[in-house]
Amino acid sequence: MNHIAHAEIDRTPPKHDAAWTIGIAARPTQHAPVAGAREAHFTDRETLCEEGARADQIFILSQGAVMLSKLLPDGRRQIIELLGAGDVFGLSNTPLYDTTVESLMPVKVFLYDRRFYETSPDLQRAVSQRMTSQMCAMHDHAMLLGRKTAAERVASFLMGLLPNRGGHGCKGSDAKADTRHVTIPMTRQEIADYLGLTLETVSRAFSQLKKDGILQARRHNEIVLTNVCRLCHLTGTL
Repeated sequence: MNHIAHAEIDRTPPKHDAAWTIGIAARPTQHAPVAGAREAHFTDRETLCEEGARADQIFILSQGAVMLSKLLPDGRRQIIELLGAGDVFGLSNTPLYDTTVESLMPVKVFLYDRRFYETSPDLQRAVSQRMTSQMCAMHDHAMLLGRKTAAERVASFLMGLLPNRGGHGCKGSDAKADTRHVTIPMTRQEIADYLGLTLETVSRAFSQLKKDGILQARRHNEIVLTNVCRLCHLTGTL
C-alpha cells in the first residue's frame, strides 16, 4: 500500500454549500408529511418539548424555526441548534428528551409517535436523510465553538443568515451595492448562547461591525449588512 505524506497533498478544506443557511433563515417551504403524522401549530416563544420530559414524540418542522438548548445545573445555557423547515428534532437515545425546543416564530410541525417511528421504514428513511444534513451543520458549529475567535463567530453567524453567499458555489454579489437586509428573531443573549460567548462580547462585536461600516442597525431585530463580501472575509474560513 502506498502512503502519501500529508505535506504532499493540497488539502484545502471544503466549504459548506452556499445555499445552506442556519434554521432561522431557511426559506419557507412546504414539506409533505410521511403517513402517520399529526399536525400541530405553535406561536412564537412556545416550548415544544422540554429537556428531561418523556420523549414520546418525534417532530419534523414544516414551517418556521426553533432553537434547541441545554442547561447546566447553575442555569448556564447553550443553544445547540437553530432548525428550520424540513429539520427533525425530538430523537433521543433515552426515554427522555435531551434538549429543550422553543419556537422562534410561528411554526407548523408534524408529530409522530416514537413507537410508530421505530416500526416505519418510510419515516426512518426520511429522518435519516434530514439528520445527515443536520449532522454536517453541527460539524461546522463545533469548529466555530472550538477554534474561531469571537469576531469570527459573530461574522459566521451573520453569514449563515444569507443563502447562496459565503460557501461552495458563492459567486459574490451580482449588484454594485453588496447589501442585504436581515431579520434576526433572536435576542443578543440568545445569539451569545448559540455562539458560546457573553452578551457583552456579542454586543462589542456588533458595535465593531457598525464602526467598520459593515452593519447598520434598524429595529431591535432588523439589520442591514452593507458589505457581504467583507463580512465573509471576517469568518476565518477564507
